Amino acid sequence: MSSSRPIALTLTGIHCAACSSRIEKVVGKMPEVAAVQVNLATGSGTVQLAPDAPQDTLQRIIERIESMGFGAAPATAEDSRTAYLRQQASEIAELKAQKQRLAPMAALTVPLLYISMGHMLGLPLPAFLHQPLAFALAQAALTLPVLWLGRHFYTEGLGALWRKAPNMSSLVALGTGSALLYSLWQSLRIALSPAALGHSLAADLYFESCAMLLCMISLGQYLEARSRRHAADALGSLVSLMPEEALLLEHGLPKAVPLSNLHTGDVLLVRPGARIPADGIVLEGSSAVDMSLLTGESVPIALGVGDAVTAGSMNGAGVLTIRADYLGGQTRLAGIMRMVSEAQGSKAPIARIADTISFYFVPAVMGLATLAALLWLTVGNAPFALALRIFVSVLIIACPCAMGLATPMSIMVATGRGAKLGVLIRNGAALEKAGTLTALALDKTGTLTTGKPTVHSILALGHENSTATQERMLQLAASLEGQSEHPLARALQEAAASKNTPLLPATAIEIHPGMGIGGVVDGHNVLLGNAAFFTLKGIALEQSMLHTMAALADAGQTVLIMALNAQPAALFALADSLRPEAPAVISQLKAMGIQVLMISGDNSRTAQAVAKQAGIEHVFADMLPHDKVRIIKEWQEKGYSVGMVGDGINDAPALAQANIGMAVSSGADVSVETGDIVLVRHGLEAVLTALALSRATMRNIRQNLAWAFGYNMLGLPVAAGLLHSVGGPTLSPMVAGTAMAFSSVSVVLNALRLRSLPLH
Repeated sequence: MSSSRPIALTLTGIHCAACSSRIEKVVGKMPEVAAVQVNLATGSGTVQLAPDAPQDTLQRIIERIESMGFGAAPATAEDSRTAYLRQQASEIAELKAQKQRLAPMAALTVPLLYISMGHMLGLPLPAFLHQPLAFALAQAALTLPVLWLGRHFYTEGLGALWRKAPNMSSLVALGTGSALLYSLWQSLRIALSPAALGHSLAADLYFESCAMLLCMISLGQYLEARSRRHAADALGSLVSLMPEEALLLEHGLPKAVPLSNLHTGDVLLVRPGARIPADGIVLEGSSAVDMSLLTGESVPIALGVGDAVTAGSMNGAGVLTIRADYLGGQTRLAGIMRMVSEAQGSKAPIARIADTISFYFVPAVMGLATLAALLWLTVGNAPFALALRIFVSVLIIACPCAMGLATPMSIMVATGRGAKLGVLIRNGAALEKAGTLTALALDKTGTLTTGKPTVHSILALGHENSTATQERMLQLAASLEGQSEHPLARALQEAAASKNTPLLPATAIEIHPGMGIGGVVDGHNVLLGNAAFFTLKGIALEQSMLHTMAALADAGQTVLIMALNAQPAALFALADSLRPEAPAVISQLKAMGIQVLMISGDNSRTAQAVAKQAGIEHVFADMLPHDKVRIIKEWQEKGYSVGMVGDGINDAPALAQANIGMAVSSGADVSVETGDIVLVRHGLEAVLTALALSRATMRNIRQNLAWAFGYNMLGLPVAAGLLHSVGGPTLSPMVAGTAMAFSSVSVVLNALRLRSLPLH
């Protein structure tokens, strides 16, 4: 059994970084496994099998994970919307269960604290509680139900300890369990001792610490789970874009039907203010369509007959009749949701730091707690109660959960925000590397320029340059390019359409990427391309023609040469205007310390003219696809981390070679396989958004890791009695538990700041 794509798993029972690290270590050592990754924030994992893995490998992986006390199952094959709704329902149910446990735990803990500590504040107690045994039994009676409500800490923690894979629950179980057993032992001694000794023993009970710890840790987990749900709101926002029903036109009458009942080719009616239910083509009507939540575009786009529409867009004031071409999981919106979901489940390389430490952290904490208690008992001659207090505090204050959440929570929030801004980030590694770029290569056509060139002029060669001759040349050129989606080809096609010039059949098509195209049209052998293409074909170009081409190129126009039967017949001058925001964006990139390159397949004069307008000094023209790869390699060898922005088709090799490839999405397919980042939003500002988001995310991750590590570096010595050794106080287990619970919450809340941080 082998797979070129990772296998997604749904995992249950993972509560901290020690859990996720344990699964990665154990499963990763299986010879049939090439790579494994577990995401604590999403409760998911991916496994890449080795090429020679046998058929039953996946089942054995699941059994291995289950042997460690966790649950595992292959992720269900369902569309992103269904998966999100199912996960949301599960999370809501779990939050409800947590809340239902919290209420009685708090209701029992408050009177317990009053009984155990109220007298210290001068608060009155009922007379019968002045008896030592009644005092102890009342606390035990209130504590035991709290333990029952928090029994999952013991079943999970002690089970993990038995399997030699301790986790956060193990620390909680050992700490609170030790306090409980000691308090029960003291209660038994009170029952068997004289009243005078009983009063002394009653002052040394830890029932309230045990209950308070469980209550506070449960509260922290509840708040953390709520915050984690907010972090995943980006997927929820995308899901909400898709309507549940569509108006299907049958015999000219609209009928509301569920989306699941639609078929490709159905004709749908979209009323004003309604969401568009499918990707397709406008058959009738016109309207302004708002795509802001889908692509980050703030201005509604005017659409009419023949224009493409995208599922999830909001129709404006007009009525549209559309043909449904892509439904459900095939839509552009579904592709975005899949990419966001996969990115949120991925890890950034920086997470390796936390993973490595977390794997050894829990056993180390258990050893430190035991050592600290023994040292206080032996070297410090401390009473057993003090040693126990230190043992419990050390166990409870440790928080591997915060370390495990530090990276994935930031990635989850950042990729979600990127999706809302029209920047789709494929995984955590891409998000991390984008912020380290020191050079950025930009394609010209469609990236620096609008990507919508128009035919500026036509010059017939060797013939009278009449309108009829020009239209004939245009007809032959547009017919040859009839099936191409290249921007220059579309310009020729649109020019022919504007003159109502019919296209002719083209046969024997031969394409030379980055150079030109050849074929047979209306009995003529037609060649169309740049000067290099004609050199390749051995066709000489007259000096006067070269001068004319140079003058057009100096004006920033792209020149295509057409030959009929090996004789130059026409020049087509196409103009593609520079994006209005390009100079400002290039200036900002330079201010960020990034060297900007323009790599273009266009001729040098045209490329230089466009680069001058944009403010780019490093210009590489007449570049074929393999030349673009060579330029990027050369800059990488100079020590630069190079990003590439291109259209994901002609620039595929360069996008793959770059440290980060940013593919400009066009058409209905957003899953541009060659891009680490897909720019759905039009305009160069999307590049700035991607880079700024990466840098902000990495700052956020470092803050989270600094807090998680710093918290433990400071908290553990204090819990071990460092301050007490120099005459200071010891750390109360209740304070330790509260700090531990809220350390994870603080990490999540810091990650949530990425939702509103300014990116420019």
